Amino acid sequence: MKLYHNLSKIGFLKKSYAFKFLFVAFIGIHIPLIGILFFVLYFNTSISPTSVLFCSLIMTLLATVFTVLALKRLIRPIAIASKALDDYRNHRRLSVLPTEYSDEAGLLMSNIQESIFESETFINEKQDLIYMLSHDLKNFAGNPQGLAKLIIDEKPSDAIKDLANLICESTNLQFRYIENFIKLLNEQDQVTKINQESRIILFANILPFINEQVEQRLIDKNITLDVSLEEQEAKLKIDEGLLIQVLVNLISNAVKFSYFDGEIKLRIFNENDNLVITVSDNGIGFNDYQIDELFKKFTKMSRLGTANESSTGIGLYLCKKIIERSKGKLTASSEGKNKGAEFKIEFKNC
Repeated sequence: MKLYHNLSKIGFLKKSYAFKFLFVAFIGIHIPLIGILFFVLYFNTSISPTSVLFCSLIMTLLATVFTVLALKRLIRPIAIASKALDDYRNHRRLSVLPTEYSDEAGLLMSNIQESIFESETFINEKQDLIYMLSHDLKNFAGNPQGLAKLIIDEKPSDAIKDLANLICESTNLQFRYIENFIKLLNEQDQVTKINQESRIILFANILPFINEQVEQRLIDKNITLDVSLEEQEAKLKIDEGLLIQVLVNLISNAVKFSYFDGEIKLRIFNENDNLVITVSDNGIGFNDYQIDELFKKFTKMSRLGTANESSTGIGLYLCKKIIERSKGKLTASSEGKNKGAEFKIEFKNC
């Protein structure tokens, strides 16, 4: 930056980055000529043509080295600006760039600096808003849960007690969903995709949590969940809680679009050195042309389940985002209407 700073002090070079390059190139080109003139004028003995040629080659080589080194130092502002932008995109690291220069490189550094701080401000404001909304949502969910617990404390009939317990379970699921969603947003703000740490996931440990959250849905439609655990553990770049949330969403989605007395299969296995998790059902299925629509936010394919269950249209979208963010791949397949569906998660083993 020192060469760039010094050249920026020269009046006719101050506002033009291109002129700085031309000025350095001009000096570099004329170094051989100046060297030859000094050699001819001030060398006391006779000068042979070979000496002049040899001197020209030496001066040209020196001039080339000087020009290349000077130009390399002159592009330092571009390199600094690029590194600052890369550090922010990949590591959320804030850099302080010089903003006092008025040429093209100076404006680039100034604009990048301003954009980085504007982006950081926007992210912080978004994060604050999300946390505020999540706090309010927890309060809204907590109100019916508190009332349900009061009902249970009054020792009502078994039917009313069962309904109150269902309210408590439902609000607990809402709490978990909000917490996992906030956790995902927080990780997106703090950790980049390429720098996530790998961790060992023990599948036997997460199955009880999955069963707990989908059990009532399975009972309501008398659906069997068949679990095939062919791999006991894997080193993955996904948080255990988020993986549970994804699998709960996929199984719940399968339940929603399965018929009564159906069967859902959860299989965890290894294929071509990749960890594969599949959730398959024998429900209503879908056609090939509908696959892309499935994972869109607020998809047009948002449909009622086989028991008229409602859908938000964002569950599969969030699942796909979580899996892709964790270096995985989520795909869907079906042989057609009323022929079931399969959702497949693939992770490369770390």
